[in-house]
Amino acid sequence: MEENLKEKTGRTLPEWKALLAATGLEKHGDIMKLLKGEHGISHGFANFITLKFREADAASFSEDDLLASQYKGKEGLRPIYDALSAMITALGADIEVAPKKAAVSFRRKRQFALVQPSTKTRIDLGLKFNDRAPEGRLGPSGPFGTMCSHRVQLTDVTEVDAELQALLKAAYDEAG
Repeated sequence: MEENLKEKTGRTLPEWKALLAATGLEKHGDIMKLLKGEHGISHGFANFITLKFREADAASFSEDDLLASQYKGKEGLRPIYDALSAMITALGADIEVAPKKAAVSFRRKRQFALVQPSTKTRIDLGLKFNDRAPEGRLGPSGPFGTMCSHRVQLTDVTEVDAELQALLKAAYDEAG
């Protein structure tokens, strides 16, 4: 969207940011109203400009920045994440890795895994299955609600093992 911004709206993103900074507006809705009403910008471009101005979207941050923020104060969990990420991305070339502020989503046609450093000593791995009962390490979704159907709690890198790889592969296969 940023590449087409000047052509579609008459200004570049830095120009829009400077204009918005001068208004003193902070709320998303107020900025959207200004852009759409006074400047005649479409909803999509107004939303894009507003998110970038407020830096409220994950795309405003690099993957490294998002991960560093997630694991700040939880540095001991980073090797678990790195091992999980390597194991998950090795499942197929069609995997999209989508870091957010609190977790990293792994998608195929739909999300099949979510990695979240939940406490200073535990990573929660959310998995999405169509119809599978919780058993053994594969517990109910817990804090993930409907985003994931199951959760595996990990406290040590040695838990990223063949059993977990089989669960990840099954979730990956179901997401295709």
